[in-house]
Amino acid sequence: MYDFPFELDDFQKQACDYISNGESVVVCAPTGAGKTVIAEHAIHCALKENKRVFYTTPLKALSNQKYRDFANKFGEDKVGLLTGDTSCNRGAQIVVMTTEVFRNMLYGTNFGSVTDNLKEVKYIVLDEVHYMNDEQRGTVWEESIIYCPTNVQIIALSATVANADELTGWINTVHSKTELVNTDFRPVPLRFFYFDSSQPDKLLPLFSPGGALNKKIKPEKKSFKHGKMAQRSVVKDVIRNLHEQNMLPAIYFTFSRKKCDEQMEKCISLSLVTPAEQKRLREIIDEYIAENPYLYKNKHIDYLLSGVASHHAGLLPGWKVLVEKLFQEGLIKVVFATETLAAGINMPARSTVISSISKRTDSGHRTLTPSEFLQMSGRAGRRGMDEVGYVTIVGTPFQSPEEVAELVLSDANPLESRFAPSYSMVLNLLQRFTVEEAKELILKSFGYYSAGSRLSPLFAQQELNEEKIEECEAFKCPHRLTNDNLLRYNKVREMYVANRRTLKTIRKQEEKKKRELSQEFYEFEKQTKKLLHEMHSSPCDVCKMFKKHMKCIEILERYKKKQESLNKEIERKRDIFWNIFLAHRDVLKEYGYIKDDYPTEQGIMISQFRSENELFLARTIIQNVYQELTPAELASVVCAITTEDMRNIEIPYLPLSRPVKKAINKIKDIRRELDKIQKKYLIEDVMYINTYFCALIEMWVNGAEWDDVVDQSNVSEGDLVRAFKRVVDVLRQFCTIQGVPEDIVFTAREAIDCIQRSPIDIDN
Repeated sequence: MYDFPFELDDFQKQACDYISNGESVVVCAPTGAGKTVIAEHAIHCALKENKRVFYTTPLKALSNQKYRDFANKFGEDKVGLLTGDTSCNRGAQIVVMTTEVFRNMLYGTNFGSVTDNLKEVKYIVLDEVHYMNDEQRGTVWEESIIYCPTNVQIIALSATVANADELTGWINTVHSKTELVNTDFRPVPLRFFYFDSSQPDKLLPLFSPGGALNKKIKPEKKSFKHGKMAQRSVVKDVIRNLHEQNMLPAIYFTFSRKKCDEQMEKCISLSLVTPAEQKRLREIIDEYIAENPYLYKNKHIDYLLSGVASHHAGLLPGWKVLVEKLFQEGLIKVVFATETLAAGINMPARSTVISSISKRTDSGHRTLTPSEFLQMSGRAGRRGMDEVGYVTIVGTPFQSPEEVAELVLSDANPLESRFAPSYSMVLNLLQRFTVEEAKELILKSFGYYSAGSRLSPLFAQQELNEEKIEECEAFKCPHRLTNDNLLRYNKVREMYVANRRTLKTIRKQEEKKKRELSQEFYEFEKQTKKLLHEMHSSPCDVCKMFKKHMKCIEILERYKKKQESLNKEIERKRDIFWNIFLAHRDVLKEYGYIKDDYPTEQGIMISQFRSENELFLARTIIQNVYQELTPAELASVVCAITTEDMRNIEIPYLPLSRPVKKAINKIKDIRRELDKIQKKYLIEDVMYINTYFCALIEMWVNGAEWDDVVDQSNVSEGDLVRAFKRVVDVLRQFCTIQGVPEDIVFTAREAIDCIQRSPIDIDN
């Protein structure tokens, strides 16, 4: 084991031993427990053995931070960076990258062959592997593990999850021998407090010494003003208490960008920094703004000088970098942040404050999951600096203290599979494997492996159905008749009753009309008497158990039908990933991009795209949508198909140039046609066409100043930057993908150069 300059914790030693013994390992430990040490051990092993190690993270900002850390520690010549935006020293012994880049390497398409990509690579660190739970991107981690060569050791680092053993068992099955190191040990233990607004001058311990909820905590009262619920702002009281009790610096989590800014503004009058700290703040801010002059007019500068800041996706990346730098140096005392900071870069604090245990989502308000709460609270407590980390939950009228205590004591959520076969996956697998081999790989997914737990409610119902069936089949007929005998008797009985009713009706009608009964009537009467005789001949006719036996048969038939339907549902859900794969393959076949289960030339081009619907994006190239567009017009059209739907935001309409309108109309036709075919195969892959930012990016590419672009829109600068960066990502694909016409490649390169200037070109 590499000799670290400090004593390792037991879980760290155990994980390092497994790595040294050539085994893959899953490490599940709380945030801040020291999982990076284990990754560093793998790096030291690689350097000593003259092998290579890949270190993957879910976020570009985190990759950039790890690159800087490792370059300082191991030397710039030994460390490379690959994030899609950046390619630096890619042949280095230590290469930091986003997990998407690693997954793309394993497909061996536009990154070169898998053998070349992974030459001399012995270790792959998958940091933040709990991102497998991410709705949009979770599939990337599963694909990376499935396709990773078995001679590469996997070091999977995860926050606490409920089913770590299941994850380890799966990696053990699809990759190589894998050991689990699972700990709830926190080097800096947490203490939980509650802010009760009726007692504004103190923070109350959430639990009493015996572990029960503190009885001094009172539920928040609901107060109404002008018919609406009024909420008192408590943020200043909370921060004042933290300051007085030496519990700063703090990250104050709230679930709205607007509230982050509002709460920051309310705290400007608090004296949180010393004159010396304020002087140092001014020096760093002035120096940073001199390098990034577009931040000169930023209205948040005064707040930074007071030791408070906000941090959310609506802010410019360059501004967030400054906030992070100042916070890490201990000059910012409180950062008001959305939950995205909890899963992002390294910003440890002495305290975290959680403003509410519920948040608004697209489908209404919901309580935080235990894993979300753990991720945020886990930011408290700096190893080597704090003996204890403090977590304060702010009381609100929408939650009871009992609900807060229950959430704090809850175990983490289990990882769930987000595996999602796509057009690109189908084409990539069929380039390298037969359909049978592709199926084998698809059935290696964590979703298929964990089907037992995922389908457990259906299995439980299946068991109940089986019990009912067995119970009914166990019924003993006193006369040893079969169910068929009984059903025959019941049928005869029903026919007899129906016939007798018919005879009675006919007789009455004929008597009323004073007519003689016909020969057919007597023949029908004779048949009815035969039915009566058959009834009387059966033991069922006098059996006291007849009704019970008949009920049993009815229940049996009903449960057999239920069981048949349930079995089909289980098979459908068990094979859901393979069925999705086949559906995507069928669409590609219909377009002629797959022939004899191998991609055509255009199919190979489509396989290299990375987007939410690769076929939709590729069709815009194949259908010559972008021919004869200028760089600004190309960026504008691409912006329409890469911008997600934005709800509850009023965006002023800005007129589009004629070529852009014409191109977007062509794309609408492409979407209509593809939508029709996708529906035929029950595929719901999204296809965006949103013109919110089209005119703005056209202005920007044509040389407009950033302030002029921002003035034309009422959305946040961070949203604009993110939208423009998505365009850059797609344009970069246009430049590297085989089969894209050369004139579009040249136009795309020019557009990228025009987009990538301050403030867009900062990675965060």
